[in-house]
Amino acid sequence: MDLSELKLTPKRKEIADKLNLHTVEDVLSYYPFRYEMYERTALNDFKIGNQICFVGELVSFPSTFRKGKLTTTRFKVLYEEEIFSVTIFNRPWIRNIGMNEEITIIGRYDGNNKITAGNYYTKDILGSIIPYYSLKEGIAQNDIRKLIQFVLEKGKIEEDLTPEELIEKHHLIDHETAIRNIHSPKNKDLLSKSLSRLKYEEFLRFYVALDILKNDTTRNRKEKKSFDEDKINQLIQSFPYELTKDQIQTKNEILHDLASASTMYRLVQGEVGSGKTAVAMIGLYANYLAGYQGALMAPTEILAKQHFESLNKSLSSFGVRIGLLYGSMDKEQIVKKQLENGDIDIIVGTHALFSKDVNYRKLGLVIADEQHRFGVKQRQALKDKGDNCDFILMSATPIPRTLASSIYGDMDISTIATIPSGRKGCKTFLIHKNSIVDILEDIRAVLASGRQVYIIAAAIERNENYQAKDVNGLFQALNSVLRPYKTALMHGRLSSEEKDEIMEKFSRNEIQALISTTVVEVGVNVPNATTMIIYDADRFGLSQLHQLRGRVQRSSIEGSCYLLTDNKDENVLKRLNVLCETNDGFKISYEDLKLRGPGDILGTRQSGLPTFVLGNLIEDTRFINAAREDARYVCDNQDDTRLHRYYEKIEEIAASNYIS
Repeated sequence: MDLSELKLTPKRKEIADKLNLHTVEDVLSYYPFRYEMYERTALNDFKIGNQICFVGELVSFPSTFRKGKLTTTRFKVLYEEEIFSVTIFNRPWIRNIGMNEEITIIGRYDGNNKITAGNYYTKDILGSIIPYYSLKEGIAQNDIRKLIQFVLEKGKIEEDLTPEELIEKHHLIDHETAIRNIHSPKNKDLLSKSLSRLKYEEFLRFYVALDILKNDTTRNRKEKKSFDEDKINQLIQSFPYELTKDQIQTKNEILHDLASASTMYRLVQGEVGSGKTAVAMIGLYANYLAGYQGALMAPTEILAKQHFESLNKSLSSFGVRIGLLYGSMDKEQIVKKQLENGDIDIIVGTHALFSKDVNYRKLGLVIADEQHRFGVKQRQALKDKGDNCDFILMSATPIPRTLASSIYGDMDISTIATIPSGRKGCKTFLIHKNSIVDILEDIRAVLASGRQVYIIAAAIERNENYQAKDVNGLFQALNSVLRPYKTALMHGRLSSEEKDEIMEKFSRNEIQALISTTVVEVGVNVPNATTMIIYDADRFGLSQLHQLRGRVQRSSIEGSCYLLTDNKDENVLKRLNVLCETNDGFKISYEDLKLRGPGDILGTRQSGLPTFVLGNLIEDTRFINAAREDARYVCDNQDDTRLHRYYEKIEEIAASNYIS
């Protein structure tokens, strides 16, 4: 049911649009991310620094002061025969409360009958379970709550097709009761039962869709590719290093897929610097020996150039013709003509490889570097370029195989966990200050030795609502501090040409200190850069921090990574210390998954599998195991009329979102 049928007020329509909610189902599946249940704090329990909660009576008119974007409102309340002075920030509308009205205060007791309020309610909410939703700028919690309550009242909750026998088997409450109580819980028991019902639904949908997609993928047939393995071994012997055990295993899996009659769809995951590109090169060479063209797509022009140089250096002596294609190059049309005529065997480039006017003579294998930048639209474009060509996605965000199987269910998975010998890794230090003042001499020593430094900021510009060091401010401050060494500024608002020019100068050591946002997370290989400094480290996920420090462990010199933060929260510091204790990307991503969920870590999902909103791949093993078993039952008995409607619905969802 479309929201337009409910006659939303202009304000509610604006909120729904900002949150990208267009149907009743969109709104009702915008679930709370947490709940609060407030209990009254007795006056005797008011301790300095502790959170308190009580219902008082307003006994003075609120007065508001503004300084820049910050508003401060002060008023007095009566509670248990004592008067308290309350301060609250950025809530100027509180002045609309009438004298002697009831008000619930949640905040911190500062002593001397003074309170700093974090929130307030104009009614007694003690004992209620209050939902909290993810916000966007300009939208308040109450705006979302009112929108959802309006839709619950006026809209029609969509029929759920989960088979009745499975609902009875697990003693689940009905779908409509679960939806209503997830947003307005009557009590803890109903909230728990609602969460159980909706989590089970998510996992069941996921595993049924997974079975459908696996069947669709394996049904894609192609011609078997035949190649001379002796020639492949000659290429491997020409490498200036020996392949690790994991590289050999992954190479064998890729060669097996190429020789198979089923289309390859494989994820190759491994640490930054684990040698995924070498394995990709072997696959491209085998594909060439079988008489097919190959394509390697990188997320940036400069990384495409680096891959081109690497492939050219290793493969040109074996007779392989390598081409390069990206949007801003001068000889773009010549390369496209060569590609169409079959005069290029392996093409390296950006998303330009799959533009409408790019045609291949006989495309057989595509490899996409950094899978989270390769979406469904690119997959469709790719499908149009070749006849069931084989496909490899490469990821530097390694996750445990059991979780990878759940997240990338329609793909086979190869893991390269071991790092090639000769690489020293990286030592990580947590600095309890958001400044380089304590490590400035260490940085100067690194620069004096001829090596280079990355300095990372979380923001591009200063923002009062986002209290983090900005890259522009850091560049102005550090440009003089680091003299006579050359510094440069880089961030996402620069054009790709500007970013490429800066990275090329950095790779040639014409720039010694690169002050940047996270755009360097996936970037050119600069072995001479051995130090990484990250401001406001608490604002990044562990996997992203690990990915960033991977930039400085590309050589035989041990890298150093400094995590700067002035955050004093024990949980935050404990999380960051994980990076100081281990360089194991699998352990780190596992911790990140526990804290943040798979969506944040892996970026845009690459398949048509239903997403998890409530379900947690780490914590909800009870629901996962039940849903897996039930999904097998549904798929094995899909012709049963009791199950067919549900199977058909999931098949429709998978088909609309996935391109096989």
